[in-house]
Formats: sequence, structure tokens, C-alpha cells
Amino acid sequence: MMNVMQEILRKIKEYDRIMLFRHIRPDGDCVGSTKGLKGILRCTFPDKEVLLIDHQKSAFLSFMGEDDQDVPDSVYESALGIVIDTATTDRISNKKFALCKELIKIDHHIEREPYGVLNWVEEDASSACEMIAKFFVTFQSELKIDRSAAAHIYTGMVTDSGRFRYDGVSGDTLRYAAALLDQGIDTETLYAHLYLRDFDTLKFKSYVYEQMQMTKNGVAYIFISSETQQRFGLDFEAASASVGYLDAIKGCLCWLAFIENEQDGAIRVRLRSRFAAINHIAEKYHGGGHACASGATVYSREEMDALIRDADAHIGEYKATHEGWM
Repeated sequence: MMNVMQEILRKIKEYDRIMLFRHIRPDGDCVGSTKGLKGILRCTFPDKEVLLIDHQKSAFLSFMGEDDQDVPDSVYESALGIVIDTATTDRISNKKFALCKELIKIDHHIEREPYGVLNWVEEDASSACEMIAKFFVTFQSELKIDRSAAAHIYTGMVTDSGRFRYDGVSGDTLRYAAALLDQGIDTETLYAHLYLRDFDTLKFKSYVYEQMQMTKNGVAYIFISSETQQRFGLDFEAASASVGYLDAIKGCLCWLAFIENEQDGAIRVRLRSRFAAINHIAEKYHGGGHACASGATVYSREEMDALIRDADAHIGEYKATHEGWM
């Protein structure tokens, strides 16, 4: 990967204007990696114009600050575009990425669609933010970083790795995180932003535990209807967080959250697992992602039930042919 990183740095040096892009429905990793790289580039190359334009909002991540304002299309046309944490072009949030003179892809998802003049994909990385941290550490004799950029990158590493618990976390992950912490990140304030919850959110969590169901082979699942979202005042992101409430059930190797979307009638699915890969199930239902953390979409309760049956059969087979699961 050293060669592709060197080529990316060379391309960055070549351009006076750089545009950064991320995926739809932003999470901590895509926001942290784009804002973090923007900070690194602005610290290192103060004469370059570095822009991050994405109007999709996340109430949960509002503490990370605003993005840049719109610019004319002509600004894109002379720019190097860098897309981070986005496996396929259809998931890039700002569709004006296609106007850029050249495009670079930096991603840690399973490779499905190479795009751009340079593709840096590390499927085993715990997060895209880990890759940006690696980029900084590898070229720290040339690159500069400040506390704010380090905090953005660290935020994405923490959120996408489940506080460094998920598969994919390695010794290098923690070494890169340490290099960021050395910049003086205020972790107490950061963790307060990430993990403090208001009273209504805790009431919703209680509702999830009351309503969750389990299949015979150990697949836990919850359906969050539009009415439930309205009852608890949830946006899509807050409703989707329900999948994380199901991750500590003994004997449960897969857990699913089905979130009804009133606007288009679709049901968004969050799939998570322990030990057993489930991304092939997500791919069957209009989605994809990581081996043990994926997303999908179903379009009826019947299709939702079919996905649950597929997951249950897969976990049953996994348990019958493997030892050491809990």
C-alpha cells in the first residue's frame, strides 16, 4: 500500500484545489475522515484550497462542526476529488464529485467498484479514519496536523471500531490512535458528545428491550415503525442506533434492526454479527458492507421476514459447524 499512498500524496501536491466527498447518511467515520484529512491538508498546505461540501445533516455529529458552503460548478472542474469511506459511486452524497478533474478513492469496505485514477482500499482496516491516521503517520515528516483534525480522525476510529472492540482492530490501529492522542485531544468532552443520552433516548432503549425478538438459532431483531419513530421523536440515525442495543445477548451471533422509512415506504436494515460473516445476506437484499457490519433495504414485511429466515439459517449452520462461539 506504500506505493499508492505515495501516489496520493504526489497528486495532492500537484493540485491547488482539493474537494473531499463522503457517503450518504453520514456516520462518525465518514465525517471524521473527511474533516480530519481536510485539517491535515490545510495545516500542511495553507496555500491550497481544500473544500468539503455536503449538506446532509447528522444531529448526533453536529458537535463536529459545519461543512463548507456551495461553490459554482467551475470550482469542481479544476479540482482533485478525494472520496473517503464510500465503496460505490452511487453512495457518494455530493453528486458533483463527477465534475472533478481527477478522483481518488480511499476506503475500507469490501471492494465492489473501483473508481478514480487511484484506489486505496484496505478491507482489513477498522475504519477509514484509521487509514487517514496511517497516511499522516507514514508521512509525518511532510504532513502537519492540529488538535482539531486529530480529534475528528480519532472520533471516526472510536465510533467505527465500537471503541476498539470490533474485528479489524489491530496493534497498528492502537498505535495510530496513540499518535492522534499525542496531539492533546480532549477525550472527556469527546466521549460526552458520543455517549451521553437524554432521557427520551433511554426510554426508547427500554422499548427496544421490551419489543426485541429472537429466532431459534440466535438472531435478535427489532422493527422500528414510523409510528414508533414519531412517538419517541427519533430521526433515522437515532432509530438505527437500536441495532447497537442488541449486541450483548449471550448465544446471539447476529442482530438486526429494521427501520421503516415513511417517505419512500422502504425498510432500512442494519445487520451486525459476531464471528459469522453476514455481508452476503445484505448483498442479497439490496445492500452490502463489511463481513460483520452491513446495511440492506427491504420493501415489505414479507421481504423482512425472508431476510430474518436467511439470517437464522446461516447462523444455525455456523453454530453447527464451528466451536468457540458464545
